[in-house]
Amino acid sequence: MKAAVHSSYGGPEVIRIAEVDRPAVRAGDILVRVHATTVNRTDCAYREARPFFIRAVSGLTRPRRQILGTEFAGVVEEVGDSVTSFAPGDRVFGYNEGPFGAHAEYVAVRASGMVAAMPANVSFAEAAPGTEGSHYALAFLKGGRIEAEQDVLVNGATGAIGSAAVQLLKDAGATVTAVCAAAQLDLVRGLGADRVIDYTAQDFTQDARTYDVVFDTVGRSTFGRCRRLLRPGGTYLSSELGPWGQNVFLPLVTRLPGRRKVRFPFPMNGQDVVRRLADLIESGRFRPVIDRRYPLDRIADAHRYVETGQKIGNVVIEIVPPRDA
Repeated sequence: MKAAVHSSYGGPEVIRIAEVDRPAVRAGDILVRVHATTVNRTDCAYREARPFFIRAVSGLTRPRRQILGTEFAGVVEEVGDSVTSFAPGDRVFGYNEGPFGAHAEYVAVRASGMVAAMPANVSFAEAAPGTEGSHYALAFLKGGRIEAEQDVLVNGATGAIGSAAVQLLKDAGATVTAVCAAAQLDLVRGLGADRVIDYTAQDFTQDARTYDVVFDTVGRSTFGRCRRLLRPGGTYLSSELGPWGQNVFLPLVTRLPGRRKVRFPFPMNGQDVVRRLADLIESGRFRPVIDRRYPLDRIADAHRYVETGQKIGNVVIEIVPPRDA
């Protein structure tokens, strides 16, 4: 099969297209013919092994997993001997961080893992970006204990996590102020934001309003800078560890009742998460935002674009052209 592989760490230039063997299918696996996948910040981080501690799981001197790709949408080609929940011909989508492997014509995933039937009303390219940013957003909404009628500020509202968070917050009944660039104001309003701040004209940390929750989906701020935006008992959330990993430790020292606090939830994994996302997509309450689409043989260009930090929503890789899907 054709796959995008990297045998060393580095920039996008380490990615090359090669012919490799199809993955083996164990008793509890399904083999998916991948029609579409994505390139996201996770892929770029593992490709470059940055931050350095990633090497503890990815390989100290070179990558153990040479085929990246966390998200996928495609058709079940084969099922393992013990699999009863899927059958050949099923249209599925899912998330496979850790094992990776979705940047290829076929990927083998655990049938009990983060995979579910595709929403019936979307294409493979529309389903593929439906899990990565959104499952992080769901985790932060739950871990941040966000409730209906709360006022929430979302920084980075046009990224994969941010664009999902705006939609999921509105579905939960929150009032959303979104921070983005001027060119995306209408897009973010279309996602449901009640108020929009243009970060090119205003520093959102100097906003006159206060909030129950500040959610920085791109990790460009700190609790110290955003503390003044929080109401008593308010919560600061960030998708990144923060300077010196402070967002992991601050929850321990800001946990007293009534104090402004930091929470750093870890993402929820499991098939129920993907099934919930499928329901949200099929009902129209959440739709992944797609910026660009590339064929597999231009995947290095997709990595380069993601690394600019300018992508809007998601970057999709179409492995099977839409006319052939």
